[in-house]
Amino acid sequence: MSGRWLSLIGIGEDGAIAPSARALIDAATSIFGGARHLDLLGSVSAQKLRWPSPFSIEGLLARRGQPTVVLASGDPFFYGVGRLIAAHVAAEEIFCLPGRSAFSLVAARLCWNAQDCALLSLHGRAFERLTPHLQPGRRLIALSWDETTPARVAEHLAGLGFGQSIIHVLENLGGPRERVRAARAEGFSLDDIGPLNTIGVEMIAAPEARVIPLTPGLPDDWFEHDGQLTKRDIRAVTLSALAPRKGEILWDIGAGSGSIGIEWMLADPANRAIAIECEPQRAARAARNAASLGVPDLRVLGARAPQGLLDLPAPDAIFIGGGANPTVIEAAWSALPHYGRIVVNAVTLETQTLLAQAFKERGGDLTHIQIAKARPVGRFNALDPAMSVLQWRAMKR
Repeated sequence: MSGRWLSLIGIGEDGAIAPSARALIDAATSIFGGARHLDLLGSVSAQKLRWPSPFSIEGLLARRGQPTVVLASGDPFFYGVGRLIAAHVAAEEIFCLPGRSAFSLVAARLCWNAQDCALLSLHGRAFERLTPHLQPGRRLIALSWDETTPARVAEHLAGLGFGQSIIHVLENLGGPRERVRAARAEGFSLDDIGPLNTIGVEMIAAPEARVIPLTPGLPDDWFEHDGQLTKRDIRAVTLSALAPRKGEILWDIGAGSGSIGIEWMLADPANRAIAIECEPQRAARAARNAASLGVPDLRVLGARAPQGLLDLPAPDAIFIGGGANPTVIEAAWSALPHYGRIVVNAVTLETQTLLAQAFKERGGDLTHIQIAKARPVGRFNALDPAMSVLQWRAMKR
């Protein structure tokens, strides 16, 4: 362990410390943690230091090279402080002894297979991230923000057609004050919930429940819009062309209602998107849609391309759905890294001409998309075609 001056130690509600962890604590000159963790530790010779508010690790970093301990709930690298510390301290300087995570304790108490559950933190993170995980028959384990979280989850579930779901509230897990209770989401009535709680949910969906599908192409009426919306069928084709991969960044230029960026982020929780929209009302609408559909971290930028593209994080893919012109297309192409992807949709003849030129100069695929839907014609039905779309897609090489 030469050079490993920093020890991250997981501690449970019972305050139990393994002998190997106790030796590290005894050798430390400083011990950082929350007030609860430090109280559980009891008397030690090292200096006890509570995390400041607002939270900062500057004091910890100032002790680099000195034997130091950080106490954390359960597993420091499972929605814990470990990730933040590891961003500033090299792995070869850290030694970690994890404890039992809240997720594993919930799974053990409820006899659930943890690998089959959705695992989520609502502590310090946007509550709306819960929405994409609402799938019939699925089980979810979530870290709560505080004592109000279970009731808020219940209200959210009931509002989306999951009112019969069973919510398990597990308080002070692993300690002498442990308590496990359950109630239906609809009419949720558990009270006197402690601030240190974790939630387990058994999802039960009504036939009309709003379930976000695992494939692209959400219903158009799930988006608030003024008509500036990539329609469902075209959107599904467009997302397929953009081919999102885990952890990638999308620029959605001329975002309108934000539907492309939203579905890009729904493809994986690690995905990010920047919606560039110059019209303020549409930009605000895109942000509301993102929150409603469970991706509140969509970054909505009220700006006009190409000026608004300056100083943005480098994209892995770019979609242009509105406002395409030679300058914007050139700026987008220039911003792409090697093997980055671009997709541009065009309805007007003028923009379609630009795409034909882009295809000639840069290659890729040029695809004509025509969607028609049945509508009544007297006693019969006929196919009513929507405006056709010309789509150019290319990879920069």
